[in-house]
Amino acid sequence: MLSTEQVALGIGLTSQLLFSSRIVLQWVQSERARRVLVPTLFWKISLISSFLMILYGMLRHDPVILAAQIISYGIYIRNLQLLGEWRKLSSAFRVGAYVFPLAILAWFVVGNQHFSLRGMLSHGIPAGVLALGTIGQAIFLLRFVYQWLYSERKGESVLPLGFWVVSFVGSVLILTYAVLRRPVDVVLIVGNIFGTVVYARNIVLLRREQKRVASF
Repeated sequence: MLSTEQVALGIGLTSQLLFSSRIVLQWVQSERARRVLVPTLFWKISLISSFLMILYGMLRHDPVILAAQIISYGIYIRNLQLLGEWRKLSSAFRVGAYVFPLAILAWFVVGNQHFSLRGMLSHGIPAGVLALGTIGQAIFLLRFVYQWLYSERKGESVLPLGFWVVSFVGSVLILTYAVLRRPVDVVLIVGNIFGTVVYARNIVLLRREQKRVASF
């Protein structure tokens, strides 16, 4: 029988694989167009990946991961709404997207042998390392808050230059947290090593696009 740690690792790596696939999708389409594009599938994959990371955060009793993913989950749904894609999804999927996270969180608060709120509160992560991870996740989360507010003003889902700059900084800090944490968080390391490369590339693409537009 698989241990809780093995199940958590499997869920976390699956989530990061999905997160990476959405970035590859966005990257490839952007490279082809020579400008930054955000396909609708990007947000759909993000939503599923975020749900898995919520489970991972619970199983790891990691308050940094759990808090960040709960907020991100709501932002992903809002972006699908802004794109007009949310109502196109089946009613069963939309209901499940609302109900399942709430049910899992309620179970987490009640507690069981695999995960519990009490267990998370006694996580044992050193204060300095936890502070670093919290700052990194806060910065990483702010990218979507910034993107959300920017998109609300534009009336459409957009990923501006600031989004990628904040993503890069936050990803580097989270990567540092993952290395310093004990035990080392392989899931966060795998996800953020790849992410920093893509974020840096998108910054380059957007700067080129801005310079090209400004030259006209």
